[in-house]
Amino acid sequence: MIVADTGAVVALVDADDRSHRALRAHFESDPDAWVLPWAILPEVDYLLAEHVGSRAGDAFRADLAAGAYAVEWGDEADLVRAHALCTRHRALRLGLVDGVVISVAERLQAEAIATLDLRHFGVVQIRGRPRLLPRDL
Repeated sequence: MIVADTGAVVALVDADDRSHRALRAHFESDPDAWVLPWAILPEVDYLLAEHVGSRAGDAFRADLAAGAYAVEWGDEADLVRAHALCTRHRALRLGLVDGVVISVAERLQAEAIATLDLRHFGVVQIRGRPRLLPRDL
């Protein structure tokens, strides 16, 4: 299982992103392995619409509605763990979305997290030590 962070999903959609090819190839090899935590959805929607184009945002929402991506809706424990991570790593200014991505990856025992945010994910000790994609490809 691969838990996706915002930047990785944007790069997956944006053919002009430098990580697009690597992430796209990995996604296409096993799309059912990818899980999108609920917390990234508004960020992905906003970034696609603002930086890639409204058509990309429309396509992403259509794909979500059609079930093209597995969405993890989480549970209360994810929010508790995210809060603990944000508090522990206050100096990093981790934020709720990254905290939720990490907590979901830990709870689901993900083999990897797809993220371009090595400033946060490369520093935090994540239970289970999932690989970070595309860095660890």
